[in-house]
Amino acid sequence: MRPYSPDLTPPWKKPRSVPEVPAEPGLVVEEAGTGFCGAVTGCEAGTVTLEDRFGKHRVFPLEPRGFLLEGRVVTLVRPASAAPARPTRTASGSVAVPGARARVARAGRIYVEGRHDAELVEKVWGDDLRVEGVVVEYLEGVDDLPSIVADFAPGPDARLGVLVDHLVPGTKEWRIAASVTSGHALVVGHPYVDIWEAVKPSALGIAEWPRVPHGRDWKTGVCEALGWPAGNTGAVWAAILQRVDSYKDLRPELLGRVEELIDFVTAPV
Repeated sequence: MRPYSPDLTPPWKKPRSVPEVPAEPGLVVEEAGTGFCGAVTGCEAGTVTLEDRFGKHRVFPLEPRGFLLEGRVVTLVRPASAAPARPTRTASGSVAVPGARARVARAGRIYVEGRHDAELVEKVWGDDLRVEGVVVEYLEGVDDLPSIVADFAPGPDARLGVLVDHLVPGTKEWRIAASVTSGHALVVGHPYVDIWEAVKPSALGIAEWPRVPHGRDWKTGVCEALGWPAGNTGAVWAAILQRVDSYKDLRPELLGRVEELIDFVTAPV
């Protein structure tokens, strides 16, 4: 088996390193994706603001290899002397609450299908969930969802939110979700076969997620198509999760559904 790096980059395809340049005020750079050229006017955690010669301002994420400096590809980084921005934001994009303690857990819960789903939700929304006192649990599938909801017995002060993979009209998951009729339970989902696919391909340095034939194990098929170690999907997931820094690395089909569940579970009685 070929050696494989923890960041999913095969050693024979390692990207060429580029210099890191502090985004000091006045530095003139070009954003690689849009061609917008301007001088740095501000740099906060994760973003840089550029002003072009017409006075127009645009904010860009500090993506690796995201800018050109005098025609050379560079990675802009926050200057070491920059003071921490206030207010800061959580990985989900919400305003952070400095010094906030975790709230005592609510009776309400959010259920997701599996461990990978739970780990991804924790990575991006963990700070928000602790402030709100919302616990996320995983089910290992949704085949028994109606009985699980009945056992939970959701009510006005104990709402239940459920996130389902591959929630597409006509699927088994769609029929199961439709069988949950409690007004105090909300079942939503994303269209992807597996939560892995809710991560933007660009966050992983791939052009797109491969198509896997129906009936074939999705994770195995993806790993084989991309040259990832198919025999250790747990290690592959750990590397994928490491590449997720914030909501910007996730597809909107997942973002909206998780936010909807959090709002539902935490809504005033």
